[in-house]
Amino acid sequence: MTGQRSDAYRDDRAHVFHSWSAQRALDPVVIEGGLGATFWDEAGTRYLDFSSQLVNLNLGHQHPRVVAAIQEQAAKLCTVAPTFGNAARSEAARLIAEAAPGDLRHVFFTNGGTEANEHAIRMARGTTGRHKILAAYRSYHGATTGSITLTGDPRRWANEPAMPGVARFFGPYPYRSPFHADTPEQETERALAHLDEVFTLEGPQTIAAVILEPVVGTNGILVPPPGYLAGVRALCDRHGALLIADEVMSGFGRCGEWFAVDHWDVTPDLITFAKGVNSGYVPLGGVILGERVYETFAERPFPGGLTYSGHPLACAAAVATIEVMRDERIPERVRDLGERVVRPRLEKLRDRHPCVGDVRGLGLFWAIELVRSKETREMLVPYNASGPAAKPMADVIAACKARGVWPFTHFNRVHVVPPLIISEDDLLRGIDALDDALEAADAYCG
Repeated sequence: MTGQRSDAYRDDRAHVFHSWSAQRALDPVVIEGGLGATFWDEAGTRYLDFSSQLVNLNLGHQHPRVVAAIQEQAAKLCTVAPTFGNAARSEAARLIAEAAPGDLRHVFFTNGGTEANEHAIRMARGTTGRHKILAAYRSYHGATTGSITLTGDPRRWANEPAMPGVARFFGPYPYRSPFHADTPEQETERALAHLDEVFTLEGPQTIAAVILEPVVGTNGILVPPPGYLAGVRALCDRHGALLIADEVMSGFGRCGEWFAVDHWDVTPDLITFAKGVNSGYVPLGGVILGERVYETFAERPFPGGLTYSGHPLACAAAVATIEVMRDERIPERVRDLGERVVRPRLEKLRDRHPCVGDVRGLGLFWAIELVRSKETREMLVPYNASGPAAKPMADVIAACKARGVWPFTHFNRVHVVPPLIISEDDLLRGIDALDDALEAADAYCG
């Protein structure tokens, strides 16, 4: 915004302490409103939301049925302690359980994804009597003490030392295989052999759970090769560990299924969720429990809880969201758009642009990985680049915004993660804008 700064901007700079940021370097855009897949700033500049804010706005901005549900609940009962029963909370739990696979039929509500992962760890340790958790290097699980320890990416570094008892493994990444695999089948076989060896070296009798994102989110939208998740499930069963699926990003239609694990017919012991469960209209997350974990705490108290667990306004929004997803067949629509529109269009970008090394994804959950050379696969910017080293990606971001598209980027990737209700025309318009913007990255290719 040029000229006189608004009160909102001045108050932000004077008083708001922003996450993951050097405070004096910030120049935030003040958002005035949004509708569907579009939002606009206070100067009236409109953007196609190709980031779903933080990959949470699955039903887009201001969905009328979700807004109405929050308003109706607020007029009836704004809040109630978690010790009480409540219609909104009970219905949300039932609908979530109905969408979950296998025997996952009980829901513990939290305020977001990081708390969901914290409590899932507590449940796993209480159920198994073991203390270690295995977590992947390329992962993000949240920002509180336990979940930031589980996180594999550089946001963990400044928070160490943190929670003890976490050991790490490499997950599959066919484009940059840590196992030097040549085929998806080799990647699966070698990744599972590696994980089995981690079990052995850490002591299977000490390991409570493996936590993973079925489709890795912020750290690359890494779709596992066939057989990998089923193999992890089998390893956990063999060694007596639980499997925790972090579906905070990948769940509730994002990958074209209610939960990403449904693509591979794998049932974990625990699923953690947040974001898309109600598009973030009111903060909500949770853990979906299978019978083994539930029975552990059937006769003895679970040592955890939150003042706002199952907040009525958040749960009312979740009920409306799931009903909309059912009525409008959102998962089926997303699956169709992903395979019929996104995949072929991104593959054309890969063929056309020297900067595009790989495209991958499911549903409306895609990554475009940018390189300086298709032959060497050198990343367009170094791992965890900042300052001048990050300029090539900054150029791409600026080019996207100049074309009216707000992108989601991380390291050397642009992620295609629009709201699930986006029209086909807007989806194509956004990809066309990315096509143009990638010329800024092509300039850095040798």
